[in-house]
Amino acid sequence: MRVPSDVSGQELSRLLGRYGYHVTRQTGAHLRLTTMQNGEHHVTIPNHDPLKVGTLSAILNDVSAHLKLSKEGLVRELFG
Repeated sequence: MRVPSDVSGQELSRLLGRYGYHVTRQTGAHLRLTTMQNGEHHVTIPNHDPLKVGTLSAILNDVSAHLKLSKEGLVRELFG
């Protein structure tokens, strides 16, 4: 499954809530999300609408590596 090109930063932060991520702070146009699942992990998401495909792909790579999931599986679970 391909990474969608119409996802906003707010929508992604809401979707990542399924994996225990929650907004811990906001600085300007960036959201910092943290999860304690599989140990502490932080990810920074630009609060843009839409996110650039490369930026979204990099965030999903980071999250999937932390959760020990394949990127394709994570994309399918979030957007499928």
